Amino acid sequence: MMKIEKSITASFDVDPQCGFTFLCPDELPIYQGDEIADELNAQAQFASYRLVSKDSHPADALWITNKAEEIMTPVEGYHPDLDIKWPAHCIVGTKGNQLIPGLPEEKNYDLLIEKGVEAHKHPYGACYHDLANNESTGVIEWLKQRNIEVVIVGGLATDFCVKTTVLQLREAGFKVIVNLVACRGVDSETSKLACDEMRDAGVELINASSDLEAL
Repeated sequence: MMKIEKSITASFDVDPQCGFTFLCPDELPIYQGDEIADELNAQAQFASYRLVSKDSHPADALWITNKAEEIMTPVEGYHPDLDIKWPAHCIVGTKGNQLIPGLPEEKNYDLLIEKGVEAHKHPYGACYHDLANNESTGVIEWLKQRNIEVVIVGGLATDFCVKTTVLQLREAGFKVIVNLVACRGVDSETSKLACDEMRDAGVELINASSDLEAL
């Protein structure tokens, strides 16, 4: 059992949005992506603050492609905050932008972080608006102002936004715990590699919130 001191702990729901589930099959559906709400709610019981991040993309984003063969191919031209192409997902004003069923309303979180709001940027981590980790979203500063030392993380997807957010938090000096049953990945192999990378960075990986114990 991992002992948790609630007063210095935050729980972070990373991009648990309909656009990453089969509730929106034409976006970026992840198998069982809509089944993590209960476990995200469970891990939040060990924290004094609860945060959520969302992809909030514009409809004219430069990385959008409607061609299946172009997905995950490089974006042409010089765009330092774009890497590869994706189908349209989590567009502001659509169902895909909404949180999955079973989670609190956005207004009931202590902090909501919206990312990917600019057409020429497509960040993965929730801590920075850019791929180079120069433009803070404010979440690191927000946590430090509240004397948070530990962050429990779950969300979508393990091998992209969860991994990147976790590594950003770890780099910022937080103890980070990843709740694996509260995560789902795009691909099993890249998710395994993501777990290895997080573990190598000093991140604690647990099987479920039942592995936690309040002090």
